[in-house]
Amino acid sequence: MSVALVRPSRPPLAASRRRRTLALAVITALVATLLAAVQAAPAQAAPVLLSQGSTVTASSQENGGTAAGNAVDGDGGTRWSSAFADPQWIRIDLGSPAALSRVELAWEAAHAKSYRIELSTNGNDWTTAYSTTTSAGGNETLTVSGDARYVRLTGTERATGYGYSLWEFKVFGTRDGGGGPEIPGGGDLGPNVHVFDPSTPNIQGKVDEIFQQQEEAQFGSGRHALLFKPGTYNNINAQIGFYTQIAGLGLNPNATTFNGDVTVDAGWFNGNATQNFWRSAENLTLNPVNGTNRWAVSQAAPFRRMHVKGGLNLAPDGYGWASGGYIADSKIDGTVGPYSQQQWYTRDSSVGGWTNAVWNMTFSGVQGAPAASYPTPPYTTLDTTPISREKPFLYLDGNEYKVFVPAKRVNARGVSWNGGTQPGESIPLNRFYVVKQGATAATINAALAQGLNLLFTPGVYHIDQTINVNRANTVVLGLGLATIIPDNGVTAMKVADVDGVKLAGFLIDAGPVNSPTLLEVGPQGASADHSANPTSLQDVFVRIGGAGPGKATTSIVVNSDDVIIDHTWVWRADHGEGWGWETNRADYGVRVNGDDVLATGLFVEHFNKYDVEWYGERGRTIFFQNEKAYDAPNQAAIQNGNTKGYAAYRVDDSVEQHEGWGMGSYCYYNVDPTIVQEHGFKAPVKPGVKFHNLLVVSLGGNGQYQHVINNNGSPTSGTSTIPSTVTNFP
Repeated sequence: MSVALVRPSRPPLAASRRRRTLALAVITALVATLLAAVQAAPAQAAPVLLSQGSTVTASSQENGGTAAGNAVDGDGGTRWSSAFADPQWIRIDLGSPAALSRVELAWEAAHAKSYRIELSTNGNDWTTAYSTTTSAGGNETLTVSGDARYVRLTGTERATGYGYSLWEFKVFGTRDGGGGPEIPGGGDLGPNVHVFDPSTPNIQGKVDEIFQQQEEAQFGSGRHALLFKPGTYNNINAQIGFYTQIAGLGLNPNATTFNGDVTVDAGWFNGNATQNFWRSAENLTLNPVNGTNRWAVSQAAPFRRMHVKGGLNLAPDGYGWASGGYIADSKIDGTVGPYSQQQWYTRDSSVGGWTNAVWNMTFSGVQGAPAASYPTPPYTTLDTTPISREKPFLYLDGNEYKVFVPAKRVNARGVSWNGGTQPGESIPLNRFYVVKQGATAATINAALAQGLNLLFTPGVYHIDQTINVNRANTVVLGLGLATIIPDNGVTAMKVADVDGVKLAGFLIDAGPVNSPTLLEVGPQGASADHSANPTSLQDVFVRIGGAGPGKATTSIVVNSDDVIIDHTWVWRADHGEGWGWETNRADYGVRVNGDDVLATGLFVEHFNKYDVEWYGERGRTIFFQNEKAYDAPNQAAIQNGNTKGYAAYRVDDSVEQHEGWGMGSYCYYNVDPTIVQEHGFKAPVKPGVKFHNLLVVSLGGNGQYQHVINNNGSPTSGTSTIPSTVTNFP
């Protein structure tokens, strides 16, 4: 994969000018002295807006339409208002400490006559940065000074008989010496976003051109998003290759209709679909030409928010191998035929029927799903999904781009959009930094510190410092499988222990220098309660090797509580370039330290040691797919003390409560087929630790499992690929 970007050379130094006269020399010396004096003065970073979108609490609110969050939403037409009493307060959590410089208040007529601006580093101990007893309301700009994470306005005397009412409460400052010129939000979406409307000429030709580029480019650098404005498109067959996203730009899938197909097949790989990775289809309605649409994919290829007015075939032409995938928030009017698919997870959807199963078909919140019958046939069916929130998506509101962020659902069943509108928030594009090729991590972090969200346009982004997401409710959305590569061993992205961050639609590719982690959600020791507004990871993928040498000790670490991991594929490469037992060394895939974390669609493969480790309490996983590392050179290389091999999924002995449904681990030790794996799963034997419908499989007899979980379950045998199963543990 040729992903290295050509870095621009530094601008040449200005040519020295010949000093022809003594007078010119004196003038030059004087100018140099003045410049030196200016340069010697410390640079002052310009403050940026820190508060927009932050977590806000208040002593009270007047009614349901005047919530505290309205004061930091960037919308001058919404407001917070309190109860009609003194005193009252509103508090902003900036997410991390900052050096503050000013506060701007936009009062409604019901303003404060007397109030204080107070600062705190811990939310308990407060100092007064500004106070007045003679405020006239209106728009006020206040100079403040101090380092703080929390900023509170406490009103002590109202100017009217109503409560305290603020249109906007803005806090400005800098973090880590940052700041600088204001970074504009919005703008164009760059050259790799292709936008169509029904009148666009030769749509099929353009779609075919991109498919020809991407059909076999498994480790190429091309990235594309095909976006279709609302309307009806006739005679379309959009074949989707690697790193290609196709999506409608309506607020509802039914706004954009294809009288045609969105197709993935495996002709490029001789009918084998097990490497049809890294692509997506979203937010479209299809009327398939022959009544059935073909979507023959394996990992990292979500089918989201789709309406198929017909059937859906998940196998390649000829019914060759296929290795599993994911459907969410979709309505398939006809029958879904997985055929040769080994495993599949479907969430919060509606299907007209389901034809068969191979090893592991799991459903949660799916209307029309087959009844639970594991292991014959191997259907795991949950009536609802305990907690879910659909992925944010780009759409057009008239001629204006916005990102819709769906609301959290509890015990969800069926699609979120069937009734037309759905709960959630629309965020204008001007509240996003639109990241394009060549953007630096420093600029990305400055945009985040300024209060902007991130929209990564399709491309490959090399970074030399960690991207720090410190503000609550920040959206980081990628188009066209945008790819982030840490070049120098840094962690690619860290999320603070704040509410409601949404990460979606991008790939993190390990760099050649070992990173200790690639994605961290919450710092070590995070403990805040985010149950009302959890952080979510959706279609966030990780790759180590394959496109070239890459290393990372642990790919994803989740320290925050209540996180939703909704469809991730965390993959240490077993083919491509730059792979081998030590070449793309990656000991651990996913480590969960936070409590109450839910994984829906967890795909983790090929790590040198544990693929998944779980230390947090009350964790839940609905559907897990795993292969152990193919390339272990011998039994000694995977020996884990007295245990033969590292479990694919391990719950720590300290955990009291944990539950999992529909989980499989496969081995294919093709370098040394004599390797024995003691078990696929490891967990403490406690009443609160439960697993349902587990399996292990030896692929063609290349290595064997002795047990399924701990010492439970029969060994795999001989050269068969028949799973060994455990229906309930303990």
